[in-house]
Amino acid sequence: MNNEYSYQIPNDENHNHTKLNKEPERRVKKAGKVAAVICAGMVFGIVASVTFQASNYMIDRFIGKFEKGSNSVQTSVNNNKNVNNTKLTQTTSAVTSDVSDIVEGAMPSVVSITNISVQQVQSFFQGTQEYESQSSGSGIIIGQNDSELLIVSNNHVVSGSDTLTVTFINNTSVEAQIKGTDPAKDLAVIAVPLDEIDAETMGQIAVATLGDSSELKVGEPVIAIGNALGYGQSVTNGIVSAKERTLSSAADAKENSVKYIQTNAAINPGNSGGALLNINGEVIGINTAKVADSAVEGMGYAIPVSDVGDIIEDLMNRTTRTKVAEKEQGQLGIKGVDVSEQNAAMYGMPKGVYIYETVRGGGAERAGLKKGSIIVAFDGTPIESMAMLQERLRYYKYGEKVSVAIKVPNANGEYTEKSVEVTLGERTND
Repeated sequence: MNNEYSYQIPNDENHNHTKLNKEPERRVKKAGKVAAVICAGMVFGIVASVTFQASNYMIDRFIGKFEKGSNSVQTSVNNNKNVNNTKLTQTTSAVTSDVSDIVEGAMPSVVSITNISVQQVQSFFQGTQEYESQSSGSGIIIGQNDSELLIVSNNHVVSGSDTLTVTFINNTSVEAQIKGTDPAKDLAVIAVPLDEIDAETMGQIAVATLGDSSELKVGEPVIAIGNALGYGQSVTNGIVSAKERTLSSAADAKENSVKYIQTNAAINPGNSGGALLNINGEVIGINTAKVADSAVEGMGYAIPVSDVGDIIEDLMNRTTRTKVAEKEQGQLGIKGVDVSEQNAAMYGMPKGVYIYETVRGGGAERAGLKKGSIIVAFDGTPIESMAMLQERLRYYKYGEKVSVAIKVPNANGEYTEKSVEVTLGERTND
């Protein structure tokens, strides 16, 4: 056999063939490593691809679910847009609380009233002493005639006065006289002679514009102007809290009850008789009372002008009277007592002055007034007490003829009203 074919490669690392034989082995190993890296990369790529595709699939499913099955994301975005639009609309309809222009226009028609009265008080030594008292209130200029400036106020502001002083917007003061009163409605009209008001003052004052109080709505803004605490005109504001409030007791006759405007605008002592204005600067009420209680806040009351317009006009057109000297004052010639609210309710009697005796030869007896009759008005002014009757007599001289309204009891216990003309007699010391 040919020895060439039986030749064995010697196992010698230093042999060239050994070197030659080892190089292919390294290549094989290197190729294996490369193949392993390639395989690992392929696996990573496949895994990454599958993961990416799975992620895309899940995201598509998730988003698709909201797109196809729910509008909550879109609704939320739309709601945000609507809120933004609403806010922009609201800012354009903001309401201002500045009432300075309204007050500036109305203030010239509001006056301060000072009531000075002299009262006699029994002294410790059985004598009498006179004391001067002063109270403050407000009024509203409502018109003028040929000779007078006319001002409306509350009856309780001007009653019992020996001197009434009106102070205008420029702090000029003038004495006033009572033109007419309605105690049952707590209304009064006083007059200031035009010739006693200087030209400068006439140029600064104004007649108030009256509004329609029947059109008021609860919640509507109002402004009160008055001589609070006697310090001069001041301003408060609030809203109409309620309408048609009744403060009169149940014993009052229905025709004498007043339905008030309730407001939370501060009404303080001295504000009585002042103006309650609407947002247009029109007088819709005459401030008259407040609830004074430690447990109560923000409850003031005003007389609605639309409810008493006829009464105010009647008072404006009466004859202005000045007080008469005491020795010249007339008398009715009766002895009477007050019909109190309690007695009026208990016995069904009208409020007024009950005549329990007539003076012989006096004006009442000559006119036919009798015991048991009740005086309810004197010369058109409602009378509810002897104090009211005596106050009115201070403006009338003896010898004057005056219309007196009385209520006479019938056989069935009811009362009939009639008017009697009485000639006032001289004042006596009785």
